Amino acid sequence: MASEDLVRRAKREWRTRLLDARRALSAEVLAERAEALAIGVAHWAEEFSGGTVCAYVPVGTEPGSPALLSALADSGCRVLLPVVTGRSPLAWAEYDGSLRPAAHGLLEPTGSPLEASAIGQADAMLVPALAVDRRGVRLGRGAGHYDRSLPLVRAGVPLVAVVHPDEFVDELPGEEHDVRMTAVLVPHAGVRTL
Repeated sequence: MASEDLVRRAKREWRTRLLDARRALSAEVLAERAEALAIGVAHWAEEFSGGTVCAYVPVGTEPGSPALLSALADSGCRVLLPVVTGRSPLAWAEYDGSLRPAAHGLLEPTGSPLEASAIGQADAMLVPALAVDRRGVRLGRGAGHYDRSLPLVRAGVPLVAVVHPDEFVDELPGEEHDVRMTAVLVPHAGVRTL
């Protein structure tokens, strides 16, 4: 039990440092990186044209912007976005180009929510992260939404953590329940397999 507490404490410390660093980013840097991510996603998404990609709506200092979603849709992908429904796995809804304010300061699609199992339709997935390491260990914000949702993804589906350049690190603390990412998307570097 003591080692689990040490891992959780290490994760909290990482989260604090990473969120502080994000808050220090200027609007200009965030916009430039968001544009680079949209360009990188457009090239990557061509592989999944006609398929379904689960993504997320970046808010605040998260990497990306709605242009990332447009790049997916313009590449011919069906885009599913998360709908937070409490502590259970995320529900999903199809992105039709419009978003509405939701709980926790998030934005979500205006379409009818789909069951949590809709994530099983994904041919690829862009996953928000505070950081990811070279082994695929992802650090989220700690609410556990993706920890409960990612096990519903079909085996072999690319799981791509989206991070700022300094958030792709050598090693993060991980727990047994953490689902490993298979790739990382970084501004100006595109998608790289882990």
